[in-house]
Amino acid sequence: MSVIIDISSLSHERISAAPSPLAELGMALHVMVASGHHPGQQGWACATATALAPRLADRLCEAEFMWRNAISDLFLPFAGLPGTAGLPGSTLADELDHLDRLTDLQFVTAALGFTCELSYGTAGTPDLFGDGTTRRRALELAASRGPQQVHFTQRLLDDPPAIRVWFRQLLEECDEAFFADTWARLRTELATDARHKNELLRHKGLGQALAAASQAIAYDKATERITVDKLVDGRTATTSGRLTLVPTSLGRPHVMVVHRPGWQPVIHYPITAPGPATRSSVQDLSRRMEALAHPVRIRLCRHLSRGPYTTSELADAHGMTAPEISRHLTVLKKAGLLTAQRRGRYVLHELNLTTVARLSSDFIESVLR
Repeated sequence: MSVIIDISSLSHERISAAPSPLAELGMALHVMVASGHHPGQQGWACATATALAPRLADRLCEAEFMWRNAISDLFLPFAGLPGTAGLPGSTLADELDHLDRLTDLQFVTAALGFTCELSYGTAGTPDLFGDGTTRRRALELAASRGPQQVHFTQRLLDDPPAIRVWFRQLLEECDEAFFADTWARLRTELATDARHKNELLRHKGLGQALAAASQAIAYDKATERITVDKLVDGRTATTSGRLTLVPTSLGRPHVMVVHRPGWQPVIHYPITAPGPATRSSVQDLSRRMEALAHPVRIRLCRHLSRGPYTTSELADAHGMTAPEISRHLTVLKKAGLLTAQRRGRYVLHELNLTTVARLSSDFIESVLR
């Protein structure tokens, strides 16, 4: 599973990195209501929420469904404006102006991601204003999430201009209340990271720049495709415009890709990610979890956690034949959960404790990515 960006028709000079204050504001709002996704930001989230004026705190509480689970493409509106420079604005006000320049259909389609995403990434744009069936489907999907989502969706479909004014005013209030100070603290490191990625693009090439952005991103020079390792499938192509890399300080471990039809692709990646030097791919994680789905292999792991054993020893201990044990060991070994060491005529198998210990963090990182 992955999101693929075909850049075969795009000049590499049209690929660059740039920070986005609006994208970071969206991530700040997400962190404040989903701090469990971002344990390193819990102190900031708690202090910021505590300092909010009661009126704004109430408004954000009512709207928290909009950024609890995901960050909408509305926080990267420049991607929906083909024919422009295709880059984020230098200030939040600039980017809110980008937001105002989206058509009502673009705004509504992207905003539905807050409540009832309709076939994101598929070709074509749903006719939300003229097709009653599509409108009813949007409301049905919103109803499954709750009354606030239904109310928002109904207002969004009935009166997009009013929602647009409300949304911008709410973001401006957030900027005045807390985000201006947060952005002043973060913008230097984000600009520095973007500048570093642009230097890599110019001097080392796209592959190294993307690898430096995230180990979840890979570039195949032969096919001119970028693959972002995620637990979703998606595909887009840069037939015009550009590809933009947007760093985030608050957003770790999320790696997000804008691949909405008609929008320019954007990769939103976290900077200075901590943790092991090598992370597991989604495919590796799936293989390991599948390997552990069999009860015999679970028992073998428990046995092998105590020390190295031969196939014959394991067969005797578990009342199975050596070929049966060997087949299970092969599955575990292919998943990277075992190590093997030859001593004379014997092969000793042992649990790879380092890999097993990382399963939980790899799983969390993969599902949040």
